[in-house]
Amino acid sequence: MAKGLFQSPKGVRDILPEEQVYWRRIEDAIRKVVDLYGYEKLDLPVFEDTGLFKRGVGESTDIVEKEMYTFQDKGDNAMTLRPEFTAGVMRAHIQHNMDQWPKPAKLYSTGPVFRYERPQAGRFRQFSQFNVEALGEQDPALDFEIMSMAYHLYDELGFKNLSFQINSIGCPVCRPTFHKELVEYYRGHIDEICPDCQSRLDRNPLRLLDCKREQCQPIIAGAPQITDCLCEDCSTHFATLRSYLDDAGRSYTLNPLMVRGLDYYTKTVFEVWAQGIGAQNAVCGGGRYDGLSEILGGKSMPGIGFAAGIDRIVMTLQAQDHLKLQRPAPTAFFVVQGAAAKAQAVRLITVLRAAGITAMMAFGERSFKAQFKEADKRHTRFTLVLGEGEMEGQFATVKNMAQSTQENVPWSDLATYLLDY
Repeated sequence: MAKGLFQSPKGVRDILPEEQVYWRRIEDAIRKVVDLYGYEKLDLPVFEDTGLFKRGVGESTDIVEKEMYTFQDKGDNAMTLRPEFTAGVMRAHIQHNMDQWPKPAKLYSTGPVFRYERPQAGRFRQFSQFNVEALGEQDPALDFEIMSMAYHLYDELGFKNLSFQINSIGCPVCRPTFHKELVEYYRGHIDEICPDCQSRLDRNPLRLLDCKREQCQPIIAGAPQITDCLCEDCSTHFATLRSYLDDAGRSYTLNPLMVRGLDYYTKTVFEVWAQGIGAQNAVCGGGRYDGLSEILGGKSMPGIGFAAGIDRIVMTLQAQDHLKLQRPAPTAFFVVQGAAAKAQAVRLITVLRAAGITAMMAFGERSFKAQFKEADKRHTRFTLVLGEGEMEGQFATVKNMAQSTQENVPWSDLATYLLDY
């Protein structure tokens, strides 16, 4: 690798042209899915008031405590590069009075998010997310729709053996009872758990179940299950959602230890899993956050959504042998001899592009051989030669690169010839 004066910072990367074909494939799938389900795009600022994420995401979460990129602007205001979308979406919903829209407000966003964490395969400090939110209804049928969108996206992209991991983490009515049981259980294991869990015990006990430290896994496995403490409303909501999944034949596993990593979740939480993509089977996740609007100073406004990491989807697509995505290749590449031929190529390229045909030419002073070499490197379908004979006869020698054939085509017929081929 060449070494210049600067390199990209640790944990971020350049997405080069040869990789963009996978991003385009994902973007096309996203557009297809959001159109099918009737969701509209919302673009958000890349940075927000730091307080938005502290209140929305939760001060005791790893994101807020350890991972946010926070800075003081020139007005001495604390700003943070967005570490996730949902808090910003809810801020926009409140700010722009979207509660007056037909319910639910169906929104999606795509773009970069930023978290300071240890870089590893598929995990970067700047990465891209596809984010979906539905705001204004608490109907479990809406939970099913959101989960179906996530499933549909990965199915559209060719992922196999898709299934859900699901749980209900209750609401402010029933969760305190579970918190009490959980804290009592963990106090009996206080010397066995990691320092992070010891600090979470009183501040945010539900996060104890989300710990990834090896020493805490046996304690988590024996912990009380929140589904045993659900109130009637949460229990009915969860049972109804499961009935929709059963009716649709969607495979799912009840995972009573799954809580997700953010404070705003209530009731339904879920992940989409796919087999055959490595040890980490979860490909995206989300859930319901019925109290977030009020936390941020808005009206009571239930919501549910999910986020999918696009970088990890790209890595998975690249690793699948049956997908041989190629960079877009030009339809026509002009090889010219002399200034008059170059001028004619410029005119013909303008005509072909107006007809919707991808057309290119070599720049600078290049030999015939060098121009043909560039056409070959660009994997062009047709090489169009303009030499002395072609200029005199007002035609182009059109070489079909895949079939190794050629044909003389008048300039006036080039667009029709290439479109009909």
